[in-house]
Amino acid sequence: MTLSWLSIVRLGLVQLALGAIVVLTTSTLNRLMVVELALPATLPGFLVALHYGVQITRPHWGFRSDTLGNRTVWIVGGMAILALGGIGAALGVVVLKTAFWSGLVISMGAYALIGLGVGASGTSLLALLATATAPHRRAAAATITWLMMIFGIAVTAGVVGGLLDPYSPSRLLTIVTATGTAMLALTIAAVWGVERGVTAIPEAQPPPFLDALRDVWTERKARNFTIFLFLSMIAYFMQELILEPYAGLVFDFTPGQSTQLAGAQNGGVFAGMLTVGIVATGLRIGSLRTWVAAGCLGSAAALLILAGIGPTGPGGPIVPSAIMLGFFNGMFAVSAIGSMMQLAGDGRESREGTRMGLWGAAQAIAAGAGGLTGAAAVDAMRKITGDASAFGTVFTIEAALFVAAAVMALVIMEGRPRAPVLQPGV
Repeated sequence: MTLSWLSIVRLGLVQLALGAIVVLTTSTLNRLMVVELALPATLPGFLVALHYGVQITRPHWGFRSDTLGNRTVWIVGGMAILALGGIGAALGVVVLKTAFWSGLVISMGAYALIGLGVGASGTSLLALLATATAPHRRAAAATITWLMMIFGIAVTAGVVGGLLDPYSPSRLLTIVTATGTAMLALTIAAVWGVERGVTAIPEAQPPPFLDALRDVWTERKARNFTIFLFLSMIAYFMQELILEPYAGLVFDFTPGQSTQLAGAQNGGVFAGMLTVGIVATGLRIGSLRTWVAAGCLGSAAALLILAGIGPTGPGGPIVPSAIMLGFFNGMFAVSAIGSMMQLAGDGRESREGTRMGLWGAAQAIAAGAGGLTGAAAVDAMRKITGDASAFGTVFTIEAALFVAAAVMALVIMEGRPRAPVLQPGV
């Protein structure tokens, strides 16, 4: 048996929960460190890079899903670790204000837990989707689950932003604790009984982990896609840690307003994903390669606009610019995700989880490197120029990387994929 549409939507709720917790640590807490605590942007950049670095274990989680099964335990257990890490990260921000080194130790432990939780839960979830979803439904399943994740990010950022003003440490801890607890409960309800309804037969004599990983790396499509994903995600994540500080330092946004800005940006991501799903499949316009390239080029244009409005200061159109960036980011991301889900089933059987783990690790490493590079570059530039010029320079560099990613997509991706992002009527 394979996953029904209802089961796919239920698993999408897990992605929603993942996004809801992670957005608080990569946006709200990041902004509080840089603006309210006046710490260098490199610090939250390092912490977020740490949580991505821990996710280098993703191929191992995927391999376990291929060979041992019992993915539900890893999905729920990973979410519990993620929720605990999110609460610990909020506590770390509170302690940083009065005891820097103690707060740093708490934060490092918390962000390590966040990376471990995301790796265990997220990779096991993707492995379940890749192995238990019928081949003709895989691209649609990817789109549904990622739309739900972005929806969770956007709604959480918007709601939390409204609840966080006026800011206080106790209010922050209450909100993050409630969010983590609610998302863990949602995950348990979402996955309960789903895995029992599908049959996945692991290999009778699975190879050692490194041999399985080597098998996947020898596949030309999997290897080329890994390289493309790594480079494109560096561009994608460079702005992750600096957009909200940009809003606070240059446009005088409050913590709640900057959190709502993240929600608006992710609302744009949701709209971009939905647009590709409808136009690429419903109207059958364009290929995945075309949409990936268009998303990269549109993201580059939005970043140049963000860089250009800096000198206007408070009152500048940062919100529509962030929504535009989110829209084209979503266009790029869902096209790449659709290709990922299709490629996961190509090549040798019983390696779907390992492929997803390899790509997840490449994305995580690139995200950590991109976020840390962007934050460090802003810190360095702010010592030389004003805030607006520093952020604008980094946004411009990121735009150039997106253009390079578009060129790469046109070179290495197939122009006529077997399945577009969505499969209506299936």
